[in-house]
Amino acid sequence: MRRTPLIIDIKGNSLDDGPGIRSVIFFKGCPLSCIWCHNPESKTSDAELSFDPQKCIACDTCINICQIEALSKDNPFFIDRKKCTLCFECVKKCPSGALSRVGWKFTQEEIIEKVVKDKPFYDTSGGGVTFSGGEPTIHMEFLSDLLVTLKNKDIHTLIETCGYFNFEKFKKLILPYIDMIFMDIKFLDTEKHKHYCGVDNHLILENFLRLQELSLHEGFEIKVRLPLIPDITDTEQNISSIALFLHTHQVKEIHLLPNNPIWHEKCQRIGFVSSYEKNSPMRKWFPKNRMESCKKIFSEMGVKASFI
Repeated sequence: MRRTPLIIDIKGNSLDDGPGIRSVIFFKGCPLSCIWCHNPESKTSDAELSFDPQKCIACDTCINICQIEALSKDNPFFIDRKKCTLCFECVKKCPSGALSRVGWKFTQEEIIEKVVKDKPFYDTSGGGVTFSGGEPTIHMEFLSDLLVTLKNKDIHTLIETCGYFNFEKFKKLILPYIDMIFMDIKFLDTEKHKHYCGVDNHLILENFLRLQELSLHEGFEIKVRLPLIPDITDTEQNISSIALFLHTHQVKEIHLLPNNPIWHEKCQRIGFVSSYEKNSPMRKWFPKNRMESCKKIFSEMGVKASFI
């Protein structure tokens, strides 16, 4: 019996996750553990309790309702997660929305109903539905059923993936129903990928090359993305190696994703401090002059770089 995945959010009217106006479905769970993950709430496949201190009005409603005393202003992140049973009664009673549940079960019918209502916007803008996360491919059967339904309704489909999946299963269940793939290549160096992302990159690079080859004569596009993380992925050595790799395999374009410091606050909402909390470059928006330097390295290899 396959497990129903948890969904973090179904976001409409997106202009940043593919062409046109799109709805984005964020799956919970990922096989990687990138230390800079900009959606840290998506790492685990299980539901979580989030606390946003900026929304809290200090009414103590949640503290009074929690029967196991897991909530206290004396706790480092307000919630004692060793005590918390994730009953989410506090979420139901919180008047300000400071406490929220991360991860909800949706049936396939509920997801389709939510996204299909925006089909007129997809049609007029060249948009569609994007599957993101986390990593959508850890739920391939569930995802495949959604894709089949959307393609039957003539809706453009896109998947954002880290590339760490079983290729034959992906080819059978996903590829026939997908129009576009956004795939991350974070490092060429295997040891660095394992150090910063938790797994090596052999499978990812292998999957990319196989998809790149198939895209030349199949009905889908694949686009490469690189998150620019200060002093980690934005080094000249790393960027040059990726540029050479793309040039060698006749890939003409890459999308660059500059560091967004908001992810540090997201970590604290789910109960931990990022290991790079005190790293000054990580706490800032990616500098424009550095963006241009990265872009130039790709350009010199004949690879067009654009920013998202």
